[in-house]
This record gives sequence, C-alpha cells and structure tokens, in this order.
Amino acid sequence: MTAALALLRRELRLSLRHGADTLAAVLFFVLAGALFPLAIGPAPETLGRIAPGIVWVCALLAALLPLDRLFGADFEDGSLDQLMLGGLPPGAVAGVKAVAHWLGTGLPLLLAAGPLAVMLQLDPANVPVLLAGLLPGTLALSLLGTLGAAVVLGARRGGVLLPLLVLPLAMPVLIFGTAAVEAAGSGLTPRPHLLLLLAVLAGALPLCPLAAGAALRGAVE
Repeated sequence: MTAALALLRRELRLSLRHGADTLAAVLFFVLAGALFPLAIGPAPETLGRIAPGIVWVCALLAALLPLDRLFGADFEDGSLDQLMLGGLPPGAVAGVKAVAHWLGTGLPLLLAAGPLAVMLQLDPANVPVLLAGLLPGTLALSLLGTLGAAVVLGARRGGVLLPLLVLPLAMPVLIFGTAAVEAAGSGLTPRPHLLLLLAVLAGALPLCPLAAGAALRGAVE
C-alpha cells in the first residue's frame, strides 16, 4: 500500500507538472459540446433531447486525449522498467495509473459536465442523474483507457490504434449513461441503468488492471 500511494503521488505530481494536458482535455470537452448547437440549431427542445448523448460522447473522446502519455513517457525514458521492478505487481501499477488518469482527467470532466449540460438546454432536474452516471462511467473509461494504452504500448501507430481499441469497449458505458438520463426525462426511474453502469465498473475494476499489467509485462520484456 505504501508503494502504491508513493506511485500515486508521483503520478499526481507529473499530472500537475503537465497541467496543459488536463486543460486541453477540458477545453476539448467544452468546445466539442459547444459545436453541436451551431450544427443542429439552437432549438431548446432538440438540444435538450440530445444533450445527454452529446455530453457522454464528448467526455469519452476527451478522456482519450491524455492516454498516449499514460505509459508512453515512462516507456521511452526507462521509468517503466523501474516501476516493474519496484515491488508492485504490474496489475497494481496499471491500477494506480488508472486512478491517476481519473483524478487528472475524469474528475475535471465530471466537474465541467454540469455547466455544459445546462448550456445544452438539459432539464436542470436531470443534471444530477447525468452526473450520477458520469461518476462510475468516467471511472470505467479510465480503466478501459488504461487497458488500451497498455496493449498498444510500443506498437507502431499506437496513437491510431488506441481509439480503435477503446471506443468499442466503451459503448456499453455510453449506452447505459445516456439511457439513465432519458429514463429520468421520461418520468421513469434511472436506477436500472445506473446499476448497469456500476456492474460495468465492477467488472472492469479487477479485469482491466490485470490485463493491462500483463500487457505491460510483455512490453518491457
């Protein structure tokens, strides 16, 4: 646990040192969402109906932006070899990286999602449901992104392969997250969809770090 906390502190310090990555992800999230009213028109009924999908898609794409640096910088300067020899299992290293990615990217996106949803004319009563889905959803996206970043580590054109690998895996998160808000907007309970999101997170929590750790072990060997 001490080694894991030390690694997490290291990752957070690096995240603060490269704060432009977080800022770029948040700006991309907001600007991409702001393009939709320009493309489909400012009609409140139309925007309010598709606002949950816009927020979720923009959050998914924004979460992909910092993933190429998640392991890439450590792999290039040799730090990844030291992490593999530091006493932590490879799966634990991947898990800590996923937590650091969520704290540095997922959490800022979660904080920016509420204002963006209101700007897109989403009913304010449904904003808590949107945020309740984004909390486990962004955690699951960080875990899936960590897995994808580990699998393509060292591959040629890894930056191109990474979205192609992560986006299909993230489709259930996108579907359940938008369905929860749509159910709330229709007067139904969003609880089943939120529980499905939690189920996806519960499955990704043990599986993604283990698979990412195996990929990291193969990359350094």
